Amino acid sequence: MAKTYSYFTVGGVTVEEIEKELKRRGPQVKSTGLRHPGATRMEFTTRVGYGERNGRCGVVSASVTVKADMILPRWNRRKSASPDTRLIWDTLSADIKRHEESHVVIARNHARELEETLMGVQRQRGCDAAQEKVKEITARILARHDAEQDRFDRIEGKNFESRLLRLLQYRIERIEAGRLAYP
Repeated sequence: MAKTYSYFTVGGVTVEEIEKELKRRGPQVKSTGLRHPGATRMEFTTRVGYGERNGRCGVVSASVTVKADMILPRWNRRKSASPDTRLIWDTLSADIKRHEESHVVIARNHARELEETLMGVQRQRGCDAAQEKVKEITARILARHDAEQDRFDRIEGKNFESRLLRLLQYRIERIEAGRLAYP
């Protein structure tokens, strides 16, 4: 798993201005054509070794790697913003990063599943048949991966506001507890 981070800059000193900036400058996602507050671009690389014995062919080695580039927002107007806006930004920014990291976990799990499943390709009638089986399995698991990524986004989208409010409440409680403990 190779993971990299890249950033795009957003301005604004109010929550409304930041929201407009995220919609205007966020990465465009191919599947939706829309801009998002963050994105993860992934590339799966599969290497398969075959072995033939007694006219039968199978997979003797399989390696699946994922290269993930997470594109996250970076806010450049923090010092000009109110404490409330900074709190909302910190909460939102952390949630965007958590969301994108979750996409990487989904990809890593499917890469592991693909690797394990490919190792089960054995006793095919020649290596051409084994290669076809590998293509079929790869297409099926990567389609399942894509569907799981879409499902995750749908669930996260439906729960966004309630999740952000819970996170803000939690941060506010931690801040208040800190003030009480350390006047």
